[in-house]
Amino acid sequence: MTDFLQAYPQGTILAMDQITLYFQATLTRVWARIGQTPIIKIAPQRDHMFFYGVLDVGRGRAIAVPSALQNQEVTAHFLRQVLFHFPLKPILLLLDRAPWHFGPDIRAVLEANSHLELMYFPPACPDLNPQEHIWELARDAISHNHTYTDFGLLLEDFETFLNETPFDIKFLEKYVPAILCEV
Repeated sequence: MTDFLQAYPQGTILAMDQITLYFQATLTRVWARIGQTPIIKIAPQRDHMFFYGVLDVGRGRAIAVPSALQNQEVTAHFLRQVLFHFPLKPILLLLDRAPWHFGPDIRAVLEANSHLELMYFPPACPDLNPQEHIWELARDAISHNHTYTDFGLLLEDFETFLNETPFDIKFLEKYVPAILCEV
C-alpha cells in the first residue's frame, strides 16, 4: 500500500466486499428493562439480496449496489461501475480471495484499465477489510432487530444508508495509514 501511495500520491485506495442481506431480522443484544423481554417479529420468508460495496478508505464514502447474483460476471460489472466514479484516477483495490474475484471477466477489466491495481487480503482475515466494518454499521443501523414487513423497503433503506452515510475517518484510521486520513 505504501508503494502505491509513493507512486501515486493522488491515487485512491478502495476496499471491496459483498454481503447477503436476508429479510429475516438478524438478532443482536439490546438493552431492556428487567422483566420486559424485547419481542422481534421475524418474517417467515427467506428472501435475500446480495450487495456489492466499495469504500473509499481515504474519504469514508461508500458505493453499494444490490445484486440478485454473486459471480465473477457481476463482480466485473460492479468494478466497471466503480471505475466510472473514479475515471482514470490510479486505484488500489483491496479485496478478499472470494472465488468470484478471479477469472477471465476480472482479468478483462484489469487489462482494459491499467490504472486499476488489485491487492488481496490474506486468507481468512475479514477483520482487515474496512468494508466488512461498514457492513456491520449498516446492519446495526438497519437490519438487526428490524420490524420491516416489506423486503423492498428494507433493501432501499439499507442501500440508502450505505450510499449516503459519511463514515467517520477516525474509525478508519486503524485500518489505513494516517496520510490517507488527512486528505
